[in-house]
Amino acid sequence: MTTKPTGERKPGVRPRAVLALEDGTVFEGRSFGNAGEVTGEVVFNTALCGYQEVLTDPSYAGQVVTMTYPHIGNYGVNLEDVESARPQVAGFVVREASTVVSSWRASGDLGRYLDEHAIVGIEEIDTRALTRHLRTHGAKRGVVSAIDDDPASLVAKARASRSMVGLDLAREVTCKAPWTFDPRSEGAGRASHLVPVLKGTDAHRPRDGDAPLRVVAYDFGMKRNILRNLAAAGCVVTVVPATTPAAEALALGPEGVFLSNGPGDPEPCTYAIEAARTLVERLPVFGICLGHQILGLACGGTTYKLKFGHRGANHPVKNLQTGQVEITSQNHGFCVDPKLFERPELVLTHVNLNDGTVEGFRMRDRPVLSVQYHPEASPGPHDSHYLFEEFVSMMRARREGR
Repeated sequence: MTTKPTGERKPGVRPRAVLALEDGTVFEGRSFGNAGEVTGEVVFNTALCGYQEVLTDPSYAGQVVTMTYPHIGNYGVNLEDVESARPQVAGFVVREASTVVSSWRASGDLGRYLDEHAIVGIEEIDTRALTRHLRTHGAKRGVVSAIDDDPASLVAKARASRSMVGLDLAREVTCKAPWTFDPRSEGAGRASHLVPVLKGTDAHRPRDGDAPLRVVAYDFGMKRNILRNLAAAGCVVTVVPATTPAAEALALGPEGVFLSNGPGDPEPCTYAIEAARTLVERLPVFGICLGHQILGLACGGTTYKLKFGHRGANHPVKNLQTGQVEITSQNHGFCVDPKLFERPELVLTHVNLNDGTVEGFRMRDRPVLSVQYHPEASPGPHDSHYLFEEFVSMMRARREGR
């Protein structure tokens, strides 16, 4: 199937570009950002805003991200709404890329930002049709090109590109050496992204006179807002590379360990699974996204690839312990198999209300909690910020010998 660009072609506009999927589906549009060529797994995100946070989320490494909201780029880009040092996506797909920027915070426009960071984009394609295709047939390997316009050639390139299954991308996006997060480097513009204390409780605030809680955070592709949340909760965070052995992490003297989000298939991350097995026996541990999957594997479970994944800022998750429903931000293509919770030492705590998949678990007799979604959001709702509070409470209980 081939779809033509939407709207009329006008003189002086951006050059033609093509998106081709491994199953032979081809979309024609126009280039924006870098006029090059890139391959990756084509996925979709349903968030209405937050495209700069999406672009800079390392969990999207190796993926061509389609935004389902039709008008992207209207508030431009800025120096504050970033989740890593640069855009991480392989490519970017939108219905219409705005050339007019309307925000007092903007420092530039989206197209130029992508071009400066060599990110290949395509616009003026039917993103509704593409999303329906991916929902029906599953996420596909694809190629976006402003260089080659031969459909057969592009489909062949898509089929020859690497599969996400079995792909260890955490090694590619992790930091190179340990470093300590300094919240003062984030700037005043990020104040609104720090953890809002839940009404009726002050447990999330650092206590006056308390020494900061020492946390070692494994960087599998970590978003910056996780670090901001941990710092706002009274933690001093040392970030370590994904391949750090448990003994080296413990030698830093942490009171808790955080396992971050990240891209790719969790099963090849054997180094992280092995470290997690040791760490859960020694310290409070909190995992999200890829870190959650790694904890599941460390506890003896398995993971599997979802048909088209969960990516967006409006996914409903039920907390089985409270009965409350949280609207969550998500970005993942793999999931923990629920058979894991046949083990009596593990407790399923959260499920996805759209498809019933695993969204969180705890260890019954150890201070370990884990969720599949993103409680730090950015972009997304703040319903799940309480999880940082619970992690802090576990560390304080250990410090006080309770």
